[in-house]
Amino acid sequence: MSWWWSGAVGAAKKPLNQENGPLNYQSVALVVGITGIIGNSLAEILPRPDTPGGPWKVYGVARRPRPQWNANNPVDYIQCDISDPKETESRLSGLKDVTHLFYVTWASGSNEAENCEINSKMFSNLLNCIIPNAPKLQHICLTTGKKHYIGSFDAFMVAPHDPPYTEDLPRLDTPNFYYNLEDILFEKVAKKDGLTWSVHRPGAIFGFSPYSLINVICTLCVYASICKHEGSVLRFPGTKEAWSSYYEASDADLIAEQEIWAAVLDPHAKNEAFNCSNGDVFKWKHFWKVLAEQFEVECGEFEEGQRLTFGELMKDKGSVWDEIVKENNLVPTKLEDVGAWWVVDHSFGIEYPLDTMNKSKEHGFLGFRNSKSSFVHWIKKLKVSKIVP
Repeated sequence: MSWWWSGAVGAAKKPLNQENGPLNYQSVALVVGITGIIGNSLAEILPRPDTPGGPWKVYGVARRPRPQWNANNPVDYIQCDISDPKETESRLSGLKDVTHLFYVTWASGSNEAENCEINSKMFSNLLNCIIPNAPKLQHICLTTGKKHYIGSFDAFMVAPHDPPYTEDLPRLDTPNFYYNLEDILFEKVAKKDGLTWSVHRPGAIFGFSPYSLINVICTLCVYASICKHEGSVLRFPGTKEAWSSYYEASDADLIAEQEIWAAVLDPHAKNEAFNCSNGDVFKWKHFWKVLAEQFEVECGEFEEGQRLTFGELMKDKGSVWDEIVKENNLVPTKLEDVGAWWVVDHSFGIEYPLDTMNKSKEHGFLGFRNSKSSFVHWIKKLKVSKIVP
């Protein structure tokens, strides 16, 4: 349940009945990365009749054709590769009614230098197209993440800040495409009077998307499904620190709610950066049992000795996943699309650093999630959506 539904804020306008006349939209969202892990949550939450700022019209942009698991969301879907400036201009310049931009996408290069180049180009192409052509544009939400504080994957946890992380910490002295995106945002917004921004920094995201490059839960569910199919133990591919230390997550719906809050609800949230985590902590030694229960597989423990990794355990398992998809009549996917092994190997290789939600709460956003409930919820959604058995 969204925090604003509990009476924390006034009731939002509801759409007009179609029988009495055309829908009168109060806000128009452009969600770039609509099939990603946060984009999917925005696609579901924004069109609801009681979402603040609404009724919302929603444009959703993604590079690939619209997938079947996204088809029921009331979104005007636009296939567009924003790394191509001509395609971006051709397909998006006509969206003159956009009032709010939610940028929730990224592209992965072979190193951080490539990440900086690719992602800067994408974001610049988009803003160069939207800002001049959308006269009603009021606010831009940019999603980055906790690597703002701990460094890129190239320099992961190399001289990071001392946690818990607060939003006012200085940038690290290493290349980081998040910094590039912020600089582009600040430069572009400064050129248009009245246009505001917010930056949102989640950690490990719990949510739904078979297309996400960093979907922890989908990756773990695929791993558990393969263990069950093969009759093997759900072994823990990580370090002792990752197994037994405190960890925190960011629910995708919570991130979407925070971005909508910053975009339309509170003027004090404008031109600010906010961490976004669930507000509690957990240990993987406990959640590992929850994962095993959800897939009815034998739960392993942390194993002393040479560290296991997903990269090793899941090597050459593509044909096994193909069998699972076929036998269970799942949505057709390839293992490399649904298993982000490298990301979870990074995450399970460290004692995960915590942040604080104090700034967000002090500015008026009181949302939170029970991480165990969140974990189970997204596992069940992946099952119901026939992504995993």
